[in-house]
Amino acid sequence: MRKYFGTDGVRGRVGTFPITPDFALRLGYAAGKVLANRRKRPAVIIGKDTRLSGYLFESALEAGFAYAGVDVYMAGPLPTPAIAYLTKTLRLSAGVVISASHNPYHDNGIKFFSGNGSKLPDDIELEIEAALDGEMVIASQLGKVRRLDDARGRYIEFCKSTFPNALDLKGLKIVLDCAHGATYYVAPHVFEELGAEVIKIGCNPDGLNINAEFGSTSPENMLEEVKKTGADYGVAFDGDGDRVVIADRYGNLLNGDKLIYLIVQAYANMGHKLPGVVGTVMTNMAMEVALKNQGYEFVRAKVGDRYVVEELLNRGWLVGGEASGHILCLDKHSTGDGIIAALQVLSGIVSLGREPKDVIDWQEYPQTMVNVRLTENVKDWQLASKAAMDEASAALGNDGRIIVRASGTEPLVRVMVEAKNSDTAINWANKIAEAIKG
Repeated sequence: MRKYFGTDGVRGRVGTFPITPDFALRLGYAAGKVLANRRKRPAVIIGKDTRLSGYLFESALEAGFAYAGVDVYMAGPLPTPAIAYLTKTLRLSAGVVISASHNPYHDNGIKFFSGNGSKLPDDIELEIEAALDGEMVIASQLGKVRRLDDARGRYIEFCKSTFPNALDLKGLKIVLDCAHGATYYVAPHVFEELGAEVIKIGCNPDGLNINAEFGSTSPENMLEEVKKTGADYGVAFDGDGDRVVIADRYGNLLNGDKLIYLIVQAYANMGHKLPGVVGTVMTNMAMEVALKNQGYEFVRAKVGDRYVVEELLNRGWLVGGEASGHILCLDKHSTGDGIIAALQVLSGIVSLGREPKDVIDWQEYPQTMVNVRLTENVKDWQLASKAAMDEASAALGNDGRIIVRASGTEPLVRVMVEAKNSDTAINWANKIAEAIKG
């Protein structure tokens, strides 16, 4: 059992343990000692999103790594997948990202990438947690710290390289919503340099406005801007740039499931039909049915892009992701990347010559999500929900699904019910949620 690491690193409210500078110092030191045991003279890169608290944790982590004898590259504000890319291309021991992704500014977190640009394996996270209990002893040779001045430019060129050489985005007007987060600088450059006319919103971070009324979890402003400007598409990222949702010119919002489906069709159109696709337990049943009808195998992983990656690698497949907008194209990048996923969708639309609404030939099953906040009165939620879940399962049969799980990033129990009928989904989701609360 992991004590501090969740599905996506260590995360919480700033100033509340473990999201404190002293813990970050010890975490940097512990991670540094684990890395030093595996490689002579290890080096890491540290990036962050645009939260004001990032300065605190950047300095604390830097000091912890240096005290353990680890060299540090400082990248500044960059999307999470940019740090994964730079870790791999610079042949570093690990990458560290200071971010709480789609959470509000008062939260923050710390997550790690291994030297190959993928999420840190569970066993190494456990080893780091064990090292946190040890005494901090100064290394025989302290680590050096330097600024990586061309980090942004390297990542911009990498993103552009994933777009087919024979295509461009000329003639397309695109609204880019960067959630006042980590993509605010690089994303506009990528899309403009590929030929698009870019309208920027959510690109003025002040340290406190990340994800506030903008971005993939609040796409209303993006949808309104598409309508107001007559744009062809709107693209909205989350605070750290590893999620994306896209809107078409008709105001249809395309979530991760629909974007994955578009990418699969684009691959097939370019002569690369995939053997299968990995989703999660939250992936809409309608997409699964549509893919299977076209001869694709479909597999569900646990929620969390790290588990989607594991399943893809185990099967030797390339494409998968989550409805939330975490999308993986492993022939392009080792981790989920909002900018690269958007480019694959747009290149597919350009190559297919068809509107997304004409390519997505299925209707979603209605899903209802109810979040129950964990408090002192909500403890044994598994037991509390069992009877209601059994009753709901019997009623739904093969025409729906129930998922009840604890969030890996927030103190919530998430209740999701999917059914062919919307009222049925709402009814059973509320009944299960009430059973947990009661």
